[in-house]
Amino acid sequence: MQDPFEHCAALVREADRDRYLSTLFAPAAARDGLMALYAFNVEISRVRDVAREPMPGEIRLQWWREVLSGERDGEAAAHPVAAALMASLKKHGIAADRLTAIVDAHTFDLYDEPMPTLDDFDNHAVMTQAALIDIAASMLGGGGFEAMMLMRQAGIALLVTSVLTHLAHHAARRQLLVPLEVLDRHGADREALFAGKASDPLMQALAELRRHGRRQLAAARSEMDNAPPTVIAPMLPALLPLALVGPSLRPMERRGYEPFDVQPLSQLRRQWLLWRASRDPARIFTG
Repeated sequence: MQDPFEHCAALVREADRDRYLSTLFAPAAARDGLMALYAFNVEISRVRDVAREPMPGEIRLQWWREVLSGERDGEAAAHPVAAALMASLKKHGIAADRLTAIVDAHTFDLYDEPMPTLDDFDNHAVMTQAALIDIAASMLGGGGFEAMMLMRQAGIALLVTSVLTHLAHHAARRQLLVPLEVLDRHGADREALFAGKASDPLMQALAELRRHGRRQLAAARSEMDNAPPTVIAPMLPALLPLALVGPSLRPMERRGYEPFDVQPLSQLRRQWLLWRASRDPARIFTG
C-alpha cells in the first residue's frame, strides 16, 4: 500500500497545485503535515462534486467529523488521508476540533441556498480559507493571536478570488456564492447569473466583490507589516497562495472581461509568482 503521506502529496499536487508548490518552500519537517492538511481540505471541499446530492454529502462530512473525534480509528487507519492527518495533528499538537469546524462550514456547499450577505460571505471565508491558513501556520510554528486579523483578511481575499474564478462552474449547478446583498444592491438577477448571462448590473456586483477582495488583501499586507517577524516569518509558506490573488483579479478588472469565461493564470506563471513571493514576502500581497 502507498505511504499515506505520499498519497496526500500526490492528491494535493493533482487537485490543489498552488498549495502543493507553496508547501515545497516549507521546512522539511512540516511538509508531510501540510500535505495531509491540504489533502483533507481537498477531500471535504469537493464533497458536493463527488456526492452530487446533499444526503450522501452529509454522510461523507459526518464520517470526517467522526474520524476527527476518534470514533472511527479503524477506518481512519485504512484511509490514507485520514491516517496521515491524524498522525500529523498528534505530531504538531493540534486539536482536532479546529478541523471539525472547517467540516461544519463546508456543509453550506452541499445545498443551493444562496449566500445572503457580505458578512456571511466573510464568515464563511474565515471558517474555511482562513481556518486552513491558521492550522497550517500552527504546523509551521507561526501564526497565533497576533496574526488572526492577517489570516482573516487573507482568507476572505482567497475566497473572493475562488468565487470569481469559478463563477461559471457554480452557476451551472445553481450555487450562488456571490452574496445576494451585493447582487440586489446593483439590481442583478440571479436567474440570469445561473443562465450564464452577463449584464451591467451583474458586472457592477462582481466589481464590488473584487474591490472587497482587494481591500482585504491590502489590509492583510498592513497587518503583516505591523506584526512581529517572529510570528510572520515561520508561517509564510501558508500565505504564499495569496501571491496569486492580485494577478488573478487583474484580468477581471480590464475591459472585455467575460465573467463566465475566466481564464486562469497559466501553470508556469503561477509557479513563477509563488517562487518570486517566496524570495520577497512583500510580493505576496501585490499584483
